[in-house]
Amino acid sequence: MMPRWIFPVLAALTLATAVSAHGETIQISMENLVISPAEATAKVGDTIEWINKDILAHTATARNGDFDVTMPPNKTVTLVLKKAGTIDYYCRFHPNMKATLTVTP
Repeated sequence: MMPRWIFPVLAALTLATAVSAHGETIQISMENLVISPAEATAKVGDTIEWINKDILAHTATARNGDFDVTMPPNKTVTLVLKKAGTIDYYCRFHPNMKATLTVTP
């Protein structure tokens, strides 16, 4: 028979494992025609949250075709990362806005 104190401990460990399995949220902002941070690192399963703080629409367009996300002015868009690699991306509307996202397994 297990001691009573073990059940809350097991429940807490199970909850902690379930929460960490969902990945992290990495925020990348677009403001004053600049992507910040210009270099970000994430893991497969993480969520990228692009926050457009400008009054203009932007995109996050991967040069390798992995994603092409359009962000209306003053809106936030999310994307769950599905594969590892280094991804250079830019805004199709403002090609001087460039950044790199490194996704690890």
